[in-house]
Amino acid sequence: MKSTLSHVLAIVCIAVPLHAGAQVSNPFEGDARAIRAGERLYANRCAACHGADGKGATGPDVTMLWLEGTNDEAVFDTIREGVDGAVMPPSFAPDEELWAMVAYLRDISTVPPFDAGDGDAEIGREIFAANCGECHRVNGAGGTLGPDLSNIAAVRSREALIGSIRDPSAAMALGYRTVTLVAANGERIEGVVKGEDAFSIQVVDTDARLQGYLKANLRRFVHEDESLMPRFGRLRLSERELDDLLAFLATQRVDASAAH
Repeated sequence: MKSTLSHVLAIVCIAVPLHAGAQVSNPFEGDARAIRAGERLYANRCAACHGADGKGATGPDVTMLWLEGTNDEAVFDTIREGVDGAVMPPSFAPDEELWAMVAYLRDISTVPPFDAGDGDAEIGREIFAANCGECHRVNGAGGTLGPDLSNIAAVRSREALIGSIRDPSAAMALGYRTVTLVAANGERIEGVVKGEDAFSIQVVDTDARLQGYLKANLRRFVHEDESLMPRFGRLRLSERELDDLLAFLATQRVDASAAH
């Protein structure tokens, strides 16, 4: 007989005390079976708001929580109690299911130390301003169309960042997927999707304005396969320039952490 998630978690948590006491640690920390179960639970219950990868959609990026100084118990309590004044409701699921989701979120939030390489951060600052600053922010300065990169070196590996720069269309995060809309008057709008349901779509356009549209009032809308961010191939950004840019982004991790 095929095991259910509850059966898997019941087996994993035998003889493991759960959320009882004032200060507890996650009984499933590092447990591969529980993390896999937590991934499935998260996909069913949380991904619609927080993104399939946890990087945020209509809800916030939950992979940043540990970076911002929280701990497993605080995340557990937030899931259990919900968030007052927000759309996140309390959960009445068994403790072991919530701990499994916390274990999964912590697992995907852990990245190896960022390899800053031997680039020149000051030159990288100039490269960022010339090529990235119109759409991305660091420490409060820059554009808002793309993700804030203030702490990117703490939550992405060097290899992942290089991949995103060289080929941004290969993996577009939820909240930054490209859409093209044609309004009833023929106006063409390009932007990134921030929210969508059966009747409406919310987009940040290329002028960084958040706009909402009823689908019934659009001539058409198309989810594009290409990111609004251009590819920065070697002819556009040399390996040396890429090293400098990554060195600059690595310094922003230090600046952003100092704010907490």
